[in-house]
Amino acid sequence: MRNERKVSPPLHPAAVLYQGAKPFPVLAACEHYAGSEKTIRKALQLQWELRVDDRPVFDVTADCEDGAPAGRAAEHAEMITGLLLHADNHFGRLGVRIHDVTHPHWREDIEIIVGRAGRKLAYIVLPKAANADDVLTQIVALDQIRALYGIEREIPVHVMIETPGALHEVWKIAGLPHVESIDFGLMDFVSAHHGAIPGSAMRSPGQFSHSLVTRAKCEVTAAALGNGVIPTHNVTTALSDSDVVREDARRARNEFGFLRMWSIHPRQIQPIVEAMRPDFAEVTEAAGILLAAQNASWGPIAWEGKLHDRASYRYYWELLSRAHAMGAAVPVEARRRFFAAAVAK
Repeated sequence: MRNERKVSPPLHPAAVLYQGAKPFPVLAACEHYAGSEKTIRKALQLQWELRVDDRPVFDVTADCEDGAPAGRAAEHAEMITGLLLHADNHFGRLGVRIHDVTHPHWREDIEIIVGRAGRKLAYIVLPKAANADDVLTQIVALDQIRALYGIEREIPVHVMIETPGALHEVWKIAGLPHVESIDFGLMDFVSAHHGAIPGSAMRSPGQFSHSLVTRAKCEVTAAALGNGVIPTHNVTTALSDSDVVREDARRARNEFGFLRMWSIHPRQIQPIVEAMRPDFAEVTEAAGILLAAQNASWGPIAWEGKLHDRASYRYYWELLSRAHAMGAAVPVEARRRFFAAAVAK
């Protein structure tokens, strides 16, 4: 009887392209902020309604900082905890922004939310740090509370860069443990310059032309990408003008390298998602290159007269992963080979 050689299944790009290196995070292109119970519930409902392949195309961030009524911080944190545990949190993509390190309630925010719902918390956002030590203080507290409540899973940290001091140390901040995203906070950043930056820089087109603001945006994206984390762009003040929102998101993506953007109104979500998605032609090219690379067991290939190897495969895999996470159309064979498990969920 002839011995038949067992054929191993083709290696998935995530298993072969990052040996000895940290994979780049894959996050939805839009992060929608909501403060009250009513707006958080509405956002979770919209997250479900806009899903693609039973996956969300945006994350929701519940706001303990600006959303909590005065004197009711604990009650507000308890409300958010309840929503984290509620069935309406279908995808587990609800994060929380806590108070900054100078606020007397910031540690209690973590104790309430992480202690009760840390296993369902998508990420925690740290605002208004003056420097890297402020961020580290809150990260250490987060780990202590995780250990106290037996939460073994890592809780990703998103850090807002809103002060000149934090911008000065943004490379150090981006390299701290658990950091997954570096977020630029335009309004507070402009305010922190004591009138040296005009109010017109808080909105378009000024936010994309004032030298101090554009420098800050470039520093944020360079530090984030240089440390393998996501750079997230600030809000746009045009609440319901979808053309302005779309153009702001497009410029943030194409001119400054941001891969994610905040939303503060439900009408902003879809324009941000659409503008941040990779171009369909790029997605199609990435899929073709990766399928050919997998067929070649991830060795070098020639594609349309050009050489590709693992360095370019990583680029195209991250592009394809972002496209899938953003609900973009991915060629059928690439979806079957690379995302079948995610789609099945």
